[in-house]
Amino acid sequence: QVQLVESGGGLVQAGGSLRLSCAASARSFSSYVMGWFRQAPGKEREFVAAISWGGGSTSYADSVKGRFTISRDNAKNTVYLQMNSLKPEDTAVYYCAAVNKYGLAVRWNEYNYWGQGTQVTVSS
Repeated sequence: QVQLVESGGGLVQAGGSLRLSCAASARSFSSYVMGWFRQAPGKEREFVAAISWGGGSTSYADSVKGRFTISRDNAKNTVYLQMNSLKPEDTAVYYCAAVNKYGLAVRWNEYNYWGQGTQVTVSS
């Protein structure tokens, strides 16, 4: 069983930055692909970014490429999402997710562990 706890959300003005963290309880955290997803009110959950076991491979949604960076610290069992140049359309609940597999995962139904989410609100 893996427990994920997100933190770092909040209210920020457009153009600002936030860093989300996700702390995992997994015994073998380094064997999990980690992902970030988001869900805005009235919209479906969408992929944001994913990172492979060792961090050597990453994937991003087109809407966040060049602005967001996913990273992980396996020694701390933590994955991060650095969000820069935030836009009002980035407003959503952000979820951390984990799956024990090789490579990357970009679809929400590939993941079997989820955090409770953290709210990010970007004001114009």
